[in-house]
Amino acid sequence: MTVKALVAGGLAAMLLAGCSETGPRQNVGALSGAILGGVVGNQFGSGSGRVAATIAGVAAGAWLGGAIGQRLDQQATERAQRAEYDALEYGRPGAPVEWQESRYRGEIVPGQRYRVNDYDCRDYTHRIWIDGEPEVARGTACRQPDGTWRPVS
Repeated sequence: MTVKALVAGGLAAMLLAGCSETGPRQNVGALSGAILGGVVGNQFGSGSGRVAATIAGVAAGAWLGGAIGQRLDQQATERAQRAEYDALEYGRPGAPVEWQESRYRGEIVPGQRYRVNDYDCRDYTHRIWIDGEPEVARGTACRQPDGTWRPVS
């Protein structure tokens, strides 16, 4: 990702954050979504279109991440994160790891493990049902030397 694309994406994220009244969960969700969306958008563009694709990815990611963050409470967010770790660390490929916290529920479906350089990585799908409506996130995470899993796309 170029510096120009990162700066443009960061500015777009700040502008989007300034357009609405938000709480801490929504801000964290929007920022996380903006970063992930920018990375994904950057992969689809080429030449001068790469900057536009990155900005579009930032905008879409910030909107979706903010919407999810606004609607999940802290306990549900923590439960979802624990389930995501369990799925990536211990889950069988294709077998859903389910979680539920009060009125929220979700499932993470991990893919096969594979190596990228010195890292174990897995693709995954995380579905979260909020008020009966599913939100779906797909990504790839790699296990870090400290044992955590970091999303990479």
